Amino acid sequence: MRKLYSILIVLIIVGSTKLKAQDHNLSVDASKSMAEIQPTMYGIFFEDINFAADGGLYPELVKNRSFEFELGLMGWEEPNSDRHSFNQNSGKAQLVKYSDSTNNHNYVLVTVNDPEGYELINQGYRGMGIKKGEQYRVSFDAANKGAISAVKFELLDEEDNLVSSTTVPVNSKNWKSYETEITPSETVEKAKLRMTFEGTGDIWMEMISIFPKDTWKGRKNGLRKDLVQLLAAMNPGFLRFPGGCIVEGRTLAQRYQWKKTVGPVEERETLVNRWNEEFSHRLTPDYFQSFGLGFYEYFQLSEDLGAAPLPILSCGIACQFNTGELVPMQDLDPYIQDALDLIEFANGGPETNWGKVRAEMGHPEPFQMKYIGIGNEQWGPEYIKRYKEFEKAIQAKYPEIIIVSGSGPFPDGEYFEYGWEQLKEMGAAIVDEHYYRSPEWFRENANRYDHYDRSGPKVFAGEYAAQSVAIASPENKNNWETALSEAAFMTGLERNADVVTLTSYAPLMAHKEGWQWTPDMIWFDNLQSYGTPNYYVQKLFGTNSGTNLLKITEDGKELIGQEELYASAVTDSNSGELIIKLVNTSSEEKSVKLDVKGTRLGSSGKMMVLQKQDLSAENSFENPTNIQPVEETIKTGSWQLEVSLNPYSLNVLKLKMS
Repeated sequence: MRKLYSILIVLIIVGSTKLKAQDHNLSVDASKSMAEIQPTMYGIFFEDINFAADGGLYPELVKNRSFEFELGLMGWEEPNSDRHSFNQNSGKAQLVKYSDSTNNHNYVLVTVNDPEGYELINQGYRGMGIKKGEQYRVSFDAANKGAISAVKFELLDEEDNLVSSTTVPVNSKNWKSYETEITPSETVEKAKLRMTFEGTGDIWMEMISIFPKDTWKGRKNGLRKDLVQLLAAMNPGFLRFPGGCIVEGRTLAQRYQWKKTVGPVEERETLVNRWNEEFSHRLTPDYFQSFGLGFYEYFQLSEDLGAAPLPILSCGIACQFNTGELVPMQDLDPYIQDALDLIEFANGGPETNWGKVRAEMGHPEPFQMKYIGIGNEQWGPEYIKRYKEFEKAIQAKYPEIIIVSGSGPFPDGEYFEYGWEQLKEMGAAIVDEHYYRSPEWFRENANRYDHYDRSGPKVFAGEYAAQSVAIASPENKNNWETALSEAAFMTGLERNADVVTLTSYAPLMAHKEGWQWTPDMIWFDNLQSYGTPNYYVQKLFGTNSGTNLLKITEDGKELIGQEELYASAVTDSNSGELIIKLVNTSSEEKSVKLDVKGTRLGSSGKMMVLQKQDLSAENSFENPTNIQPVEETIKTGSWQLEVSLNPYSLNVLKLKMS
């Protein structure tokens, strides 16, 4: 009995210890700014991966609308037609190649033999998301070569029930553009388009499009509103575009060429997407780029978001994970000229060659571009040789432009070290670093930049995301552990704002049925979208970036994970606030006392808490706000305050200074 009593006493003591919060005494010195927080500190990296552009941010409903895919009729079906018969009871569609001199090469010849039997179907991008009562713009180009009087457009639901229809008379034997509207009677996630014809004979067709009228800022054929709203809510300081690996291409012929993505949409050249068959676990042979979302639209989006545009261009090396094809040094000039012309497109007056193109597209004012990136994840001597030539040419003509270079795809190793050594010797302005690593790596590397050379190049943390399983694994999850670990790491980025001037999570978006890579910050289907826990971490940092870095310490030491606590502190000169970010990665509650020097605090402040006890927890379409910030009011003294940090939590304190 005495033995049992002793055991119970021990258990009570142990239990009490576990329940007792750990005490921490932190000091914040608001009297001295350690560095300015750059407006570009937290931004967005967009790449057309995971159907992020066509089928996503660019909400065209018709896939392969201009018949320019590698297989020209990919995305289209003729259920009542036989490719090996005359189809007297229906009809058939045939691809016609009419031009190699322009970017738009093909059109479709539709021969209707029996209008009661022929139909042409488009499934869209994993279906077409349509909403009840909303208007959609239907448009197409056609030349009526037969006795066809009209084209009928029908939207069908998943069971082939009619949801909406419209009929468009076609009255010209020459090419003519037609436009009408259609309004669904039901909301359908995976609708499809059925086209039928009145009359018989031949009709040529091109640029068959269905587009929501309710777009971001109401622009005709503009961007998907809910996705842009998620981006705008992050308060991004920059927008890096158009990628990633798609900039490089598997081969140089497949590289992203910005000049083919501006001007009239119908004249832009469709290109295979670099991610279409990259991963055996997610082959997507129907993944192409229409470039309806092109460089003009990227610049426009940057402007809408109040974000600095940061375009990335090919350096003359194809993706080194694929062919690694090199353009010979003697043939590099066209690539360099593309960079110079892009600067003119963005910043030149309407009287310049490329400034005129921008003005004719509707934006006579310059976009005020300050940054340009050369190369994505290239490495080794061949990259350095080519980068030097770009840098020399850009600085000679546009010395005000800040050039972003790269250190390769990995955060360490001999190529990483070589790249940094060479770029530092050259006096490069900004070096892009990428890290796709485990959550543990992110927690352990919160001090990564504490000892970087303050006189060397600045750092762009251009792509990072904690991998819950392994790099590029299809099983990676956007769970709370990955997000919390990224938050811990980001306190280290912020604490080193004198070195780290730009940061962005990657990849940005993923279609739930069109993805190739996980994890991703924002997930969407044809109707809905939601932010992951990682999104809310980015949003909390981006909307509370502040203007000046302060020192926050415990026992004179910065918090880089001691007892699983991480911290950073800034002031915001615009709002007059002291902003403190505290990350608790332990399973224990922590009691924190804050002593503030150099300023007086108001009587109360705000505390935004992002936390979950279950580290494997995620947001989802079914529960999109499972993990989201909760705001509470906290009391403060003139110089002190006390807060409790929940286990596994990111906490952002906003305190008025007087």
